[in-house]
Amino acid sequence: MKSNSSLTNLVLLGVIVVLLFTGWNPGPPVPVSAQETNESDCSTGRSIHVSGAAVITVTPDRALIQLGVQSNGFTPDGVHQVNSAQIQRVINAIRELGVEAKDITTDYYIVRPIYEDYTDLLIKGYRIDNTISITLRDVNLADDVILAAFKVGANEVRDLQFYTSELRKYRDQARDQAMNAAREKAQALGEAAGAQTGCVLSINENSWSQYYGSWRGGQATALWAQNVIQNASEPGTADLSEDSPISLGQIAVRAEVTASFSLE
Repeated sequence: MKSNSSLTNLVLLGVIVVLLFTGWNPGPPVPVSAQETNESDCSTGRSIHVSGAAVITVTPDRALIQLGVQSNGFTPDGVHQVNSAQIQRVINAIRELGVEAKDITTDYYIVRPIYEDYTDLLIKGYRIDNTISITLRDVNLADDVILAAFKVGANEVRDLQFYTSELRKYRDQARDQAMNAAREKAQALGEAAGAQTGCVLSINENSWSQYYGSWRGGQATALWAQNVIQNASEPGTADLSEDSPISLGQIAVRAEVTASFSLE
């Protein structure tokens, strides 16, 4: 037993010598205050709430045209044949101008009876409203497309809208400018009150679009529903001829944010 105790003591002594020579130092315990420095030191005792807005304009580089063919007939089969032939001629005429098939879609197709009067159910004929949407990647073709379509059977222009193909890019630019405006306003108000702005406490974005178009839905409605959350614009280069009845103008887009900053 005595020899075992001596052996144990020798092992412990050896471990202590090794630790002394390697310079082992556990160091002092980390104070609580140092651990807390990793947490946010943003004060929420005082704060300022502001809003910022930015508007950018752009000449559109895309056009969406809704053209219709309305046909009347005494029988459903008869009016269908007439309308189908007319709308196909319209599509062919537009294709000849270089518009691809993927950019021509049926927006809506409605067949309804025509009554003698509103007091009875006597049907005297049928009417078809057939509307197609044409996406133009060259806005300078707007005049030519409309004229070509009317020459071969189109008899309605339902809608004409211009837009930009780089919605995401310009939306982000407008949002950045709106946030900068909010930050500058907060700094100016804080200095006027004898304080300095600190960290950002909260940000809310308000996005909207002014569009009053067709209530029928279809491609136009889907397009502008997207624009509600992708507002953007900047100068472009498209230019219609001076004698054109169509004016491109510019798309005005507004981005708005509200933000809260701490006050120091």
